[in-house]
Amino acid sequence: MTPEEMAEIHARAMLLPRPWSAAEIAALCDGPGIVACETAHGFALGRVVLDEAELLTIAVAPAAQGRGEGRACLALFQGRVAAEGAAAVYLEVAETNVPAKALYARAGYREVGRRRGYYARAGGPPVDALVLRRDLAG
Repeated sequence: MTPEEMAEIHARAMLLPRPWSAAEIAALCDGPGIVACETAHGFALGRVVLDEAELLTIAVAPAAQGRGEGRACLALFQGRVAAEGAAAVYLEVAETNVPAKALYARAGYREVGRRRGYYARAGGPPVDALVLRRDLAG
């Protein structure tokens, strides 16, 4: 999947935080430790540093949401980062993102922190980010 294709999915899937541009995705993909996993209608993008992974974003085209694409992207990502030596995955999710929180809970993530007011919203109050963690079987 090209950065342009990723940016198109990201723009349609993201309400909070703001969608990333193709240039931002391309620059990120050129960085060290980056892991990108894709399915037919979605992708997960993150990085591995030493024995920890960070899921930076996961996006599924709206027409494909609710059909297991997010779960598949997450599983691919977890498998890849585990193969690269990660023992745990961290991520941030908007407190208001009920579907994503459900996805992560089903996958075994638990809340380990909170970033108050992390996500700014135009015309509304800021939203907290929940910091989640999942240990990977090793």
